Amino acid sequence: MIESAGHRVKYQSIKEKDWKKALKKSCDIIAIAGGDGTVGKVARRLLGNTIPVALLPIGTANNIGHALGLTGRVLESLITEWETARRSNFDIGEAEGPWGSQYFVEGVGFGLFAATILNIEEQNDPALAAAACREDEIARVLEIFKEQLGKHRPKKMKVLLDNEDLSDDYVLIQALNIRYAGPNLDLAPGADTNDGLLDVVLVRRGEESKFSRYLGHCINGNSEKAKLTVHRGRHLQIESNGCPIHIDDKAWSIKNDKHAGPKAISIKVAPHSISFICPQRTRRRPRRPKVS
Repeated sequence: MIESAGHRVKYQSIKEKDWKKALKKSCDIIAIAGGDGTVGKVARRLLGNTIPVALLPIGTANNIGHALGLTGRVLESLITEWETARRSNFDIGEAEGPWGSQYFVEGVGFGLFAATILNIEEQNDPALAAAACREDEIARVLEIFKEQLGKHRPKKMKVLLDNEDLSDDYVLIQALNIRYAGPNLDLAPGADTNDGLLDVVLVRRGEESKFSRYLGHCINGNSEKAKLTVHRGRHLQIESNGCPIHIDDKAWSIKNDKHAGPKAISIKVAPHSISFICPQRTRRRPRRPKVS
């Protein structure tokens, strides 16, 4: 498809050992075909690179593609518009903690989301393994989230956002760079990928039923809004003892850390960004398919 649009292509799979070397070669566009995990893995290697990035969203959730308005489009159409499409700068976040410093594209989460990612990694869920298409896979992950919500216990967290004290008992905290998280959950509808700010979604103790209802709407294919508390800021600091954390699609359990005691995490937008090629957005947003 890319060659048919008049481009010369150098193909490189990220499953190969030396894939990072391909990013150092001369080119006009870096095209990434894949899901959020692939996009994040490549994008984190491109900080400070001025070559525009073209995304072909062919993964399961495609949250980054959703945020850029690229989903629901025919791939050939996206490719033919590369030369005339606008370039859009895209913030990259940075999280500092016991693991050191790590960049992220989508977001950082504490509590329920991270616990669910760890559960999916540890359990071989038969229904998830048998999912025949992305819609079935997303539906099953939503069900697992809802199941985990019923088991999850809120954690006391010390929270500062631009020095505003938001400390409380939380079911989850999501510091998002984009509006979507996990299985296409639209948690921060007002998020801007280039405003230098984090959208921090908060679900406190006592708000489990509200979040459960939202998950139920998503499972049934309804387009209800989450109506969660969202704060916006530049620097988020969190201290918690024993709360699992995820950075993009990778989860990390504090209980497995060798150092005892509460962990201080600092999250902010990095001083670097990358440039995505964004063909004209369609007015109509793609609807979540109804799953029976």
